[in-house]
Amino acid sequence: MLTSTDIELARASFAQFVPIQEAAADVFYARLFVIAPKLRELFPADLSQQKRKLMQTIAMTVVSLDDLDELVPAVRALGARHAGYGATTADYALVGEALLWTLEQALGESFRPDVRSAWAKVYDAIATTMQAGAAEGAELRAAE
Repeated sequence: MLTSTDIELARASFAQFVPIQEAAADVFYARLFVIAPKLRELFPADLSQQKRKLMQTIAMTVVSLDDLDELVPAVRALGARHAGYGATTADYALVGEALLWTLEQALGESFRPDVRSAWAKVYDAIATTMQAGAAEGAELRAAE
């Protein structure tokens, strides 16, 4: 469960991340495709739009961390869409690994253990909610 301290740490570190978010998106996808080359086929050749969407999603998440009622429906829908693209439960761990690695590279010494822990909790909450949305979408498709 996210604490108020986790939310504060994620927000403060994200504020440091914003000025370099375009480069960070490049680093994220490069790292993701190194640790999970099979995921490359799930994405378009031109990642420009995907990179913008990633940064927008992270920003929306960080802004809404203390208002989960607003955030959860959008994240569940995102999970359902990702399932439709072919994302699997196992892929979420790889994405989380790439995200934390990217944050560590981008933030350097500011990415202390408490900040890492906060981001790990944020990502876990988002990934769990997305997976619930994916499962819900699969159930709805099966019922049709």
